[in-house]
Amino acid sequence: MGRSHALSGWCAGLAVAPLVGLTSVAEVVPFAAATAGYALLPDLDHPGASASRLLGPVTRLASAAVRAFSGVLYNVTKGPRDEDSTGKHRHATHTLAAAILLGMLAASLGDRGKWAVLAVAVTGLVLAADALGDWIVMAVLAAVGWSIVSTTGPGTALPGTAAADALQTGLSQIGGWIGAAVAVGMFVHCLGDSLTRSGCPWLWPLPIRGETWYELRLPKPLRFSTGHWFEHAIIVPVLTVAAVLLLPGGLQVVERLFDATSVWLAGQS
Repeated sequence: MGRSHALSGWCAGLAVAPLVGLTSVAEVVPFAAATAGYALLPDLDHPGASASRLLGPVTRLASAAVRAFSGVLYNVTKGPRDEDSTGKHRHATHTLAAAILLGMLAASLGDRGKWAVLAVAVTGLVLAADALGDWIVMAVLAAVGWSIVSTTGPGTALPGTAAADALQTGLSQIGGWIGAAVAVGMFVHCLGDSLTRSGCPWLWPLPIRGETWYELRLPKPLRFSTGHWFEHAIIVPVLTVAAVLLLPGGLQVVERLFDATSVWLAGQS
């Protein structure tokens, strides 16, 4: 479900951006890209996931460590009615608690230096590009470039100085929202997994019916398997449309195109 998770993260990022004070394209696009990337992070607990394969041995080692930790945590905290499971996949990283904790950790990196924050943002962008394609990198670069150009006026500063100032400003802004991007992305992943037959125990450690790892899921008729035709034929197209409409000004552009098409068709008739 990598593509679906990344698209849902992108849409969530576009929707949440105004809530954290981001309104311009130069702010919203990088935020949404990071959210899309971190919507893939919970699957680091699966050896075949894109997050686990991204950097070869480095991420494979990280994946093994996450799976081992998740298994131990499951065995230590499982309730009397929790199923007999290894507790490795869709457990520790697939919880609201993990999303909040890692989001707070990412936000705290601002105290360690702006480059640490940039590294977290770039990691999210690389994850997103791996699932969605290079277009998302081009979109972020275009947004950043537009920000630099728009803040550089004639006679205000030398181009190099303006670019450096814009970069410093951008790094400061990233420090303000990177934690939210990580948390929102991871939580959206959990919600997506709750649509599948396996469900997702994202309310851990809240005990429900004797289970601390209670899998939240849709009613049986509405559930689907990972990779099912419903995901590719319905969910992905819907998320793609939403990804366009949620862009700043996206709905207005679509409305103008619709009006122009209507006028053209009326003229043809």
